[in-house]
Amino acid sequence: MSGFFDGLLVDFGGVLTSDIFASFADFCRNEGLEADAVRKRFSNDADARDLLAELECGRISEAQFEPRFGELLGVGRHEGLIDRLFGGMRPEEDMLAGVTAAKRAGVRTGLLSNSWGQGRYDRSRFGELFDAVVISGEVGMRKPDPAIYALACKRLDRAPERCVFVDDLPGNLKPAREIGMATVLHRDAASTLAELEGLLGVSLR
Repeated sequence: MSGFFDGLLVDFGGVLTSDIFASFADFCRNEGLEADAVRKRFSNDADARDLLAELECGRISEAQFEPRFGELLGVGRHEGLIDRLFGGMRPEEDMLAGVTAAKRAGVRTGLLSNSWGQGRYDRSRFGELFDAVVISGEVGMRKPDPAIYALACKRLDRAPERCVFVDDLPGNLKPAREIGMATVLHRDAASTLAELEGLLGVSLR
């Protein structure tokens, strides 16, 4: 392996899946809301952000989150709200294949994901994809808390300076850079994989 970096951490929703915000927009249209209603809530409403933090850290359940967030959105039917929010998401097969290729090439690979409740990951492929898994609701902290990045590197058995982190949200990349990791802002599989190939020194396609 010729690349300097030999650790790879990736986000889940929006990196290993299709665009999460596109799914949110589909949900909003289906519910008769403005397409960016969910995004605006998380951008502009402190109550919505606090509620999401509680869910992602595992301090409240999906059943507790859904009616409270539904009320903030003005959605009448709260049951299955999270399922409906994520209903448009699909696996990003090129990224999944790229992570698998990195692991097979000797790169230590890991998942670093903020979770929305329990049982929302298809773990059947985790063995071929990851050497380490850090999910916010299972460890009681979330991105962008610097401690969760340090934990992910520890579980990956790599110093931060040897790791690359991929996320679709710029705010989640800043703490990774601050502890010494290289970062890649994900926009599409082709550009992300090309950038990772340069950093890791291995072929991912």
